[in-house]
Formats: sequence, C-alpha cells, structure tokens
Amino acid sequence: MYLKIKNLNKEFEKGKGVQNINLQVKEGELITLLGPSGCGKTTLLNLIGGFLTPDNGEILIENKNIINLSPEDRPISTVFQNYALFPHMNVIENIGYGLKYTTLKKREQQEEAIKYLKIVGLDGYENLSVQKLSGGQQQRVALARALVLKPKILLLDEPFSNLDVKLKISMREELKFLQKKLKITMIFVTHDQEEALCISDKIVVMKDGEIIQIGAPEDIYYSPINDYVADFIGKVNIVFKNSHKFLIRPEELKISLSSNGEWVIDSKEFMGSFTLIYLKNKTDNKILISQVFRKDSLKFKVGDSVTVDENYNKIKS
Repeated sequence: MYLKIKNLNKEFEKGKGVQNINLQVKEGELITLLGPSGCGKTTLLNLIGGFLTPDNGEILIENKNIINLSPEDRPISTVFQNYALFPHMNVIENIGYGLKYTTLKKREQQEEAIKYLKIVGLDGYENLSVQKLSGGQQQRVALARALVLKPKILLLDEPFSNLDVKLKISMREELKFLQKKLKITMIFVTHDQEEALCISDKIVVMKDGEIIQIGAPEDIYYSPINDYVADFIGKVNIVFKNSHKFLIRPEELKISLSSNGEWVIDSKEFMGSFTLIYLKNKTDNKILISQVFRKDSLKFKVGDSVTVDENYNKIKS
C-alpha cells in the first residue's frame, strides 16, 4: 500500500484530536476526509503533513515511516485553505519558490515553473502580481506551487471554501482531471458532502476524532454504516416498519395524489433540477421527505393529500 497510517493518535488539552486512526491509500487515489467542523479531519491532514506531532502511531509512505521527518523533508506538498501565497512575488515567482531549495539549476527551475503554470491554465500570467488575481486564479497558483515539487502525496485543506458555487464546481472538475492526468495521490479535506461524493475515489467519514466509515462514494451513500453517516451524506428518511428500521433516500420515496392519503404536503423546497417535498403524517405528525423532478413537482401543491409507495428501496435496516 502506498500510504499506511497505523494507530495514529493526537490529543489536545481540551480533549479534541484524533484517536486510533488506521487508513490505507493506494497510489494515484483521491481520498476525501469528510466530516463536520471539529471532527478531526484537518488535524489528521496536519499530522500527515508534519505540521503536528502525533502522540503515537505510524505514517508510512512506500513502507518508510515519516513520523520523525519535518514537513519540508516529507515527500508531501500542501495546498492550504487561504492559499498562503507570497504577496510581494509575481505568479511565476510564487510557483517556483520551493524549487530554490532543490538541486535544480535556475534555468531548470524556471522551465519547471513555466510547465506547471501551463498545466493549471495560467499561461501568460507569469509576471502578474498575485494580488491582482481572482480567487480562482490564486487557487491555481497555489496548486501549481504544490505540484511543481512533484510530491508523492498532495494534501488539500478545504481549498475551494472561499470560492463561489459556480467557480467551486469548475475548480473541482479541473482538480479531478489534473489528479488523473498526473496520477498523483491526493488527500482532500472538506465538510461539503456533494463535493466529497463527486470528487472522491474513496471517502473517509469522520466524527469526534475517529473514522466512522471508509468506502467508495456509492457505498457511503447507499450503504451507510449507521444513522450518522446516512444523515451526514445527504438527506435521509428514517422509517420503522414491522420492528425494523429502514433508511430511505428522498429520491427513493415515491408519492401519489390521493384524497384518502395518510400524508399531507407540508412544504416544498425548489432545488433547481428537482424539488424536495416535505410530508406530514395526518395521525402522528411524523415527517418524510420525497424528491421529485420538475415534470412531476408541478402537480403537487402544499396542502394536498398523498399516499407513499411502500415498495421503497431500503439502504439499511
């Protein structure tokens, strides 16, 4: 295995940290650490990067334990949330900064910096001040600066959190393309479930400093290990039937208009390509959520009575 993390622990004075982290990553995989604020995902990233010292445990890259190596001596680069660019340097100087500490000659450093400038789509921006760049362009510079060092692993700490929604979607598509093109191993931190689902080869769901579930996006979404994972990865209905508990995604819950229905439409939430319909049970006021597409959503109105098709696809019981 390319990266192995064994029994890694880090405890802070206030109790937060990570406990008993075990994780294996294949070469060329894009792994996402996913969870709410304070779950330990950034702490884990900083432990891998060498910015924090663990209490115990091992971090191995190609079977070499890097626990005692400083950040600059690890075969790892990091893209930080705030980009951490040098404001007094232009674009090409920022990208090539780390190469000054390698054995490459100045001409070779310049050639490598230009190469990665083009890879991230900033050809022609060489001499522009980074302070004159947009957020997305600054993100590209930060990415190029990390990639130019040819790390074995690239760490990304919520790199798109400062971007608007449209640019965020564009940047994550580009990142996935670059990751496959360069065949680089990436560990990506986010609290955005949609981002994790669309970008990852594998998702690591965390809570309170521990790993709760590891799996492909499809496995995490359709086969969550518990209620926490099911609820964190998108919306979910919890239904009790015949002494069993079923977790049902809104898109699996089919509804039909019926004057005798046990459910009433309490509210609707327009989401663009689909609409979420919130149902309230007439007897016990329980709430269910159904997802319908535009052609069907127009016929459902708040206050309508509906029936729920019980031939739903359960994802866990």
